Amino acid sequence: MAGFAFGPAQAAENTVVKLGFAAPLTGPQSHYGEDMKNGLTLALEEANKQNIQLDGKLAKFELVARDDQADPRMAVQVAQQIVDEDVNGMLGHFNSGTTIPASSVYNDAGLPQIAMATSPEYTDQGYDTTFRMMTSDTQQGAAAGQFIVNDLGAKTVALIDDRTAYGQGLADQVAKAVEAAGGKVIAREYTTDKANDFTSILTNIKSKEPAAIFFGGLDAQSGPMRRQMVTLGIKAPLVSGEMTRSATFLKLAGEAANGTYASLAGVPLKQMAAGEKFQANYQERFKVEPGVYAPYAYDGAWNMITAMKEAGSAKPEAYLPKLASLKRAGATSENIAYDEKGDLKEISVTIYQVKNEQWEMVKTIVSKAN
Repeated sequence: MAGFAFGPAQAAENTVVKLGFAAPLTGPQSHYGEDMKNGLTLALEEANKQNIQLDGKLAKFELVARDDQADPRMAVQVAQQIVDEDVNGMLGHFNSGTTIPASSVYNDAGLPQIAMATSPEYTDQGYDTTFRMMTSDTQQGAAAGQFIVNDLGAKTVALIDDRTAYGQGLADQVAKAVEAAGGKVIAREYTTDKANDFTSILTNIKSKEPAAIFFGGLDAQSGPMRRQMVTLGIKAPLVSGEMTRSATFLKLAGEAANGTYASLAGVPLKQMAAGEKFQANYQERFKVEPGVYAPYAYDGAWNMITAMKEAGSAKPEAYLPKLASLKRAGATSENIAYDEKGDLKEISVTIYQVKNEQWEMVKTIVSKAN
């Protein structure tokens, strides 16, 4: 065929390196999954321009994507499908509730996994194949709880979570930090990640007069929740995690969004090590602003690719030790490195507040990697 890029001899010198990916790509959390997928895609496209040699051949990186629908049972099925595709590594899942059950499938297959999941349980399992893209909930929850008591001066706090591994896990860590800082949890309520009417829960909380309300869960719930807080005349501020620090929350909450706080692992995009360059490249490629998760997904992909480059191989058993001992400068940080569990050594958390219906940074807490 005229104009074909590779002849038979040249094609034989190439090898396809498959990297698995799973996240919610349909449903109310699909915007998270697409943001993560875009970050990975950008990294793989850049890598394919570098003529990386692995196992003696020119590597062509491909993403094997699956929709896990944010469902733990579907995630296990998807994980087995991905393993059966003979992938060389796994970049995902997104949610903690899907990542944790799927991680045993990847570990049994000896497949290195770098996930967006923030629940402490993910890396507490003792697998040597588990690594993170973001700061864990233990680290983020501690920062949020301290901020509530020390910065907002809220000594009495009500907690609501959506009973997912992410939401409940984050709320648990916030509760510990609030108590440790001298505050008191005076109410603990539960909902689901599908609910949109919180009137009964909020009415009960209002009667206890907390100085702040923390919600562990998604923007699809925190948006309506914030509107209902205002309707009920609740003056206490709403504080939440990184899933709330989104454009979707602003859209769903409208004017009621003002005054809401959210903690987010990492630092603002413009303060990241190469954040502005990443933003420019992302916008050029996808014609939209990057979301919260894209730069962390991008670095997660490059962490795996870098480990392969250092090992000179895409074989999991060859590059896994290189991934565990990785030290590199990325888009999100100049000091990317993992501890013995696969958690990031550098802990960074930023607190944001909605002012004039836009997210604005309040403060950043960073502790450097060793």
